[in-house]
Amino acid sequence: MADNPSNTRYGGQRQIPGYQLLEKLGSGAMAVVYKARQISLDRVVAIKILSSRLSKDEEYVKRFYAEGQIAAKLNHPNIVQSIDVGQAGEYYYFVMEYVEGKTVYEELAAGKKYAEAEALDIAIQMAKALQHAHEQGLIHRDVKPKNIMITPGGVAKLMDMGLARVADDAKAIESEAGRLFGTPYYISPEQILGRKDIDFRCDIYSLGATLYHMLTGRPPFQGKTSKEVMIKHIKKAPRSPDRYNMELSRGICAVVEKMLAKNPAHRQSSTKELVEELQSVEFLLDTSDSADTAAGIENIADNIRKIAEIADKKSSVHKPAPGKNSLKTPLKNEQPSVIRVAERNPLNKLLLAGFIASLILNLILLLLWLK
Repeated sequence: MADNPSNTRYGGQRQIPGYQLLEKLGSGAMAVVYKARQISLDRVVAIKILSSRLSKDEEYVKRFYAEGQIAAKLNHPNIVQSIDVGQAGEYYYFVMEYVEGKTVYEELAAGKKYAEAEALDIAIQMAKALQHAHEQGLIHRDVKPKNIMITPGGVAKLMDMGLARVADDAKAIESEAGRLFGTPYYISPEQILGRKDIDFRCDIYSLGATLYHMLTGRPPFQGKTSKEVMIKHIKKAPRSPDRYNMELSRGICAVVEKMLAKNPAHRQSSTKELVEELQSVEFLLDTSDSADTAAGIENIADNIRKIAEIADKKSSVHKPAPGKNSLKTPLKNEQPSVIRVAERNPLNKLLLAGFIASLILNLILLLLWLK
């Protein structure tokens, strides 16, 4: 049978039963992902189909089904929703929510530099998604830029539960002991060491490595080989993110460094705590921006007041003394002060009015920009 299931006919149509394959979205070592239409509900979905080579491997098939079943337990706006899992002939498939957009990996590969506020927003959404998964007793074990999809509306979605498992699954823990699961650039030290006591804190580390990459344009550790990178995860402390991006706040650097602690006990004590810490940084960042704006507006207002005072003083110098006749006959070679005021005041007032109008216009434009 051909490896492309869209060439397999079911009921005279090229489809997985109940689904019509529309186009190929991507492929990896384990599976191919298609955009498809769910015929019964007339909606667009994504279908992941295990490769025919791995379909003969009982362990991979079991893991593939487990991915669908684990994802089905999760219902969160920042997690790609599971819809169905099944078998069609020789093919095993997993149906999920179709998400339009780009992965963080694609944006980084295209040279995008994330501003702190944008990276922080995505990290908070991912931390909330992980908090939900962890509260259901599940750990993801493969948080990385490729598994974070960003929709055109800025919603971040956590994808690919292929390596996820129940945190306290004793059988899985025993069978996976000493084996490495994860991606070298973002994997936690305890995963590299194959420890049995891996828990939610491995996801905090991986999200920290991902956030580090978004903030600095590079992962925390680099090397010529995967082995070299993973040794650094175990033994070397990453440089503070502000070494590569001096515009970062001290708050975000402190949170990322804590997420990347070698010892899991030194990281955030829960994903809820992580969410709260990230939100605190976001609040301080917003407050700092607002304070700078308020200070700028106050400076403009203060300048307007000072200019008005100066103009007032200049105008009063030329006013005739009270009780005196300002229209008396002038002395020889003397021009009456009332004439000097008449000649100079209109111009002064016009210049002052124009300057003040300009300042007010700048103030209005600044307020509109802030909105």
